[in-house]
Formats: sequence, structure tokens, C-alpha cells
Amino acid sequence: MTYTTILTEIRRRVGIVTLNRPQAMNAFNSTMLTELFDALEAFDADENIGAMIVTGNEKAFAAGADIKEMAYASPFEMIGQGRVEKWDRIRGIKKVVIAAVSGWALGGGCEFAISCDMIIASESAKFGQPEITIGVIPGAGGTQRLARLLGKNLAMEMVINNRTLTAAEALQFGLANRVVPVDGYLDAAVAFAEEIAARAPLAVRMAKDAVNAAFETTLTEGLKAEKRNFYPLFSTEDQKEGMKAFIEKRKPNWKGR
Repeated sequence: MTYTTILTEIRRRVGIVTLNRPQAMNAFNSTMLTELFDALEAFDADENIGAMIVTGNEKAFAAGADIKEMAYASPFEMIGQGRVEKWDRIRGIKKVVIAAVSGWALGGGCEFAISCDMIIASESAKFGQPEITIGVIPGAGGTQRLARLLGKNLAMEMVINNRTLTAAEALQFGLANRVVPVDGYLDAAVAFAEEIAARAPLAVRMAKDAVNAAFETTLTEGLKAEKRNFYPLFSTEDQKEGMKAFIEKRKPNWKGR
């Protein structure tokens, strides 16, 4: 497909989406949101892709939403456009999505990064939710995901008092998985994604689903979800191959079925 606000690339079994509105620090407008999710869904449906990365550039992952699109909108216009609802498409992606973040990840940029499954951050990465400074609050999951990831007090400070987290703080508080040098952050993310793409595809999908259930259910319901994902894997060729390879002390040859 031809896109106007993003770039796509495939490196071996990793699909990469690069946000490409540098003149606006990669702020999300309606077109970029649509193209981003279209690209991710296309990679999700491609059997040759094992994991995905979303990135920006060294200066900015994404510096929020395009305020010019929303400045004079009424509540009914915002609802009619379904702008916030577009973000729900990330929840339908079955494969692992990694955010490779360098520079600013603010507002919608931060919200998108934390909606991904994992984050590789460059040393220059900064995460924040500055919506309070323009008279609104995060609307694409920021209040809820930050509270679950960081706890109530730090989430409150970020949302209400515009606190920004450095890359080191993001790692310290569990928001980021790795912090790496700026000049190699995307390569580090690709290497990380390739490790995931080399694992049993069906097991990875089931594992992602089970971990996500922990954020949305009670422990009892979460344990039920885990069992629902655990037992069916014993009907797969990959389970037989994986355990046979373990016994035979060799690398497994995954088939994704």
C-alpha cells in the first residue's frame, strides 16, 4: 500500500512502521492514525511477520495529537469523528508490537507507546501527558494505562502536574524494557523483535493474550484466561516440535501451526 504519513519496512521477520510527519514532530492526525493501524493490521495478517515495531525519529517518537484538528471541535464532532475510538484498533493486534522510542513521546505519542506490548527507549526518550496544559486530559488510554503501569501517585503527577519521565526513569518505574544509546536504538529494537519473532508464533500470541488479561480481570478470571490459552497449545504441531527438540537437545523448527 502507498502511505502519506508513515513508512513501512520489513527486516527479515520484523515489520517496521515509521511515523513520518517530521514537520509536526510526528503528531498524530486522522490520516496518520488510520494509516498506522492499517499497516499494523496488514503486518498482523502476514504469516512471514513474527513481530512489529513502531518508531519515529531520533528527535520525536510522536509529540501528541494534531491540536489544529481538534482546537475548535465540539463534543459531538469529536464523538462523530470517532477519533478516540480509532485507538482501540491496537487491542485487536495479535502479534507483539514494540515501540522504539527516541526523543519526545508526549500526549497521544506516550499513549500509543504504552499501548504497545513493550518499549525500547533511547537515552533521549521523554514520556509525558501534557494535555492538562491545554485544558483537557488524556483520552486515548493514558489515565488508565499509566495508573496500571506506574501506580496511582506517579500517574496522577504525570496527568495532573505535567511530569515528564526520562528514559532512565521509564526503565526504573517499569515503563520501558530497555534503554539504549540514541544512535542504535532502532537496531536494538529490531534485534529484540527478532528474538520474539524466532519463538513459537502461536505460543507468543497466547502468551500476549494471557498477560493482557491480567490488566483487565480479577486474579481468578485471569487464571482462567491463562488456562484457556495454555491447554489448546497441546493440540499444535509447535508444541510437539518444541518439546521433542528440548528432549533431543536441538533448536526447534517452528511451523506456526
